[in-house]
Amino acid sequence: MRDEYSAQSIQVLKGLEHVRKRPGMYIGSTGPDGLHHLVYEVVDNSIDEALAGHCTEISVMIGKGNVITVVDNGRGIPVDMHPIEKVSALEIVMTKLHAGGKFDKQSYKISGGLHGVGVSVVNALSEWCEVYVKKGGKVYYQKYNRGIPEESTKITGECEEHGTMIIFKPDTSIFGDNIFSFDTLSNRLRELAFLNKGIKINITDNRLLQEKKHRFEFEGGLKSFILYLNKNKNAIHNEPIFFEGEKEDIYLEVALEYNETYAENIYSFVNNINTREGGTHLIGFKSALTRTLNDFIKRLKLSKKIEENLSGDDVREGLTAVISVKVPDPQFEGQTKAKLGNSEVKGIIESIVNEKLTLYFELNSEVAKKILEKSILAAKAREAARKARELTRRKSFLESTGLPGKLADCSERDPSKCELYIVEGDSAGGSAKLGRDRQFQAILPLWGKMLNVEKTRIDKVMANEKLQPIITSLGTGAGKGFDISKLRYHKIIIMADADVDGSHIRTLILTFFFRYMKELIERGHVFIAMPPLYKIASGKKIFYAYTDEEKERTLKEIKEKEDKANVQRYKGLGEMNPDQLWETTMDPFTRSIIQVQMEDEIEADEIFTTLMGGDVEPRRKFIEDNALFVSNLDV
Repeated sequence: MRDEYSAQSIQVLKGLEHVRKRPGMYIGSTGPDGLHHLVYEVVDNSIDEALAGHCTEISVMIGKGNVITVVDNGRGIPVDMHPIEKVSALEIVMTKLHAGGKFDKQSYKISGGLHGVGVSVVNALSEWCEVYVKKGGKVYYQKYNRGIPEESTKITGECEEHGTMIIFKPDTSIFGDNIFSFDTLSNRLRELAFLNKGIKINITDNRLLQEKKHRFEFEGGLKSFILYLNKNKNAIHNEPIFFEGEKEDIYLEVALEYNETYAENIYSFVNNINTREGGTHLIGFKSALTRTLNDFIKRLKLSKKIEENLSGDDVREGLTAVISVKVPDPQFEGQTKAKLGNSEVKGIIESIVNEKLTLYFELNSEVAKKILEKSILAAKAREAARKARELTRRKSFLESTGLPGKLADCSERDPSKCELYIVEGDSAGGSAKLGRDRQFQAILPLWGKMLNVEKTRIDKVMANEKLQPIITSLGTGAGKGFDISKLRYHKIIIMADADVDGSHIRTLILTFFFRYMKELIERGHVFIAMPPLYKIASGKKIFYAYTDEEKERTLKEIKEKEDKANVQRYKGLGEMNPDQLWETTMDPFTRSIIQVQMEDEIEADEIFTTLMGGDVEPRRKFIEDNALFVSNLDV
């Protein structure tokens, strides 16, 4: 029987070595990303059971002590004796690298975890791990300590259900104090529920007094995904475009929708794995989309509106798309599976997309016309942006240094040792220039409110007098021309007043970085300076307080000594003299700075759209929902 899943299905490709010595080779890192990757590896096995038609519900629980439990109602990991290894198949799956049921194409036709290292690596990187398998009316159990079985697989009871439960505690000697984020895990599980319509996925956080939980189930699949991604954006057509197709055992689903913004958001998946770096499937989709829309320019007689063909950037302005591909034998680049490498996939995807999209546009010519009109405007903006960039280059060539006049550069030339402070206001910029360490700290003062790039096309962004100094100072270019290798400062620190205007300026700069220099955030180069809110003088002693709580605590300590205190509330950075600014905000040994991190790109995109986009209603709702959580608001 071809559907039988037993010890015969488990093939061993040998050896669990170096996992604990070099965990980054298997899970990417030992930081938060690697920690969460452990859960994804276990859940992906359950999803593979769902793809094979044997699992309908998955539950993930975060327990106290950073313990994870993953339960599914699949067939259960095989537990019978392996014919070659002479131990239970469960023990092989949990302790042998490159062991699993995904190599023979019978137990799993489609699988995300094809490398077969997933659950054994999770086991090896856990202080302890327990597995319960419900199968054939019995409950089987085995426990491991850092990947080593305590004893052989044993029967602990009887049951009527079927499935697998894996409980593990990540090894703190490898992952340190990193803990699981409910939101990070929720976003990935929501993603999986969208990609596998009908499957039920639950997540519960039991670490707090009040339990947190989500239940994800989406019958609409990728169309539901698009509606979720675009919920705060105004679409230019009535409903998402959806099509699917299969060719040479490769199955494709695509959902896409154009909106009134200027950002491109494409999410690609292979066998449910988020391929953040794209690959051949994404190249095929983009190529077909560009070719099909250029073809319909002629069909709809819009050629007079544009002098040349639309580029890929033109046709993807304002596009939100999800591409999900099922490939029987995927070749990923690296264990973290960020990029698909199968060369044959490109042509197959291109063929399916071209055929299905052409059919859709033939039946919905008004939708095609709206998309093309937006793309043609994008092409005109692109040409204007190109001219603006050329003008900037010519100006730079004529200047002796090619750097903005207001930039006070540092003398160090190794970018990894250099910091750029982007400072609000000329007054604060002047203090920062005098107070800095000229060896490695550069200062770029900004004045006035910046352009909100969320509401602006790229031509106006590239020509904006407030943004040009930032682009030129960093040296990387912006948008499609961005090149991280040319970054002149590896620490970019936004320093603005601790008030509402300062928060607005920080948000405007972060919006620009997210939309046009996203890799700066992804690689951890962007920071927020934390200037003090209060200066407290008591006799000859000076104290600085960064929060109201810290101020009250300091005043209490002074009062207990029966001393007097004078409190000054800083209204802006310009009120500090250079020495104070250095001591509180710029000295690497005493300052407080916050690194800007992006846990979830989808969530970040939603927040920027809500706060900075043109639609007022989502912003009003956000303020209403979060007003009670504000702890410090200047009025």
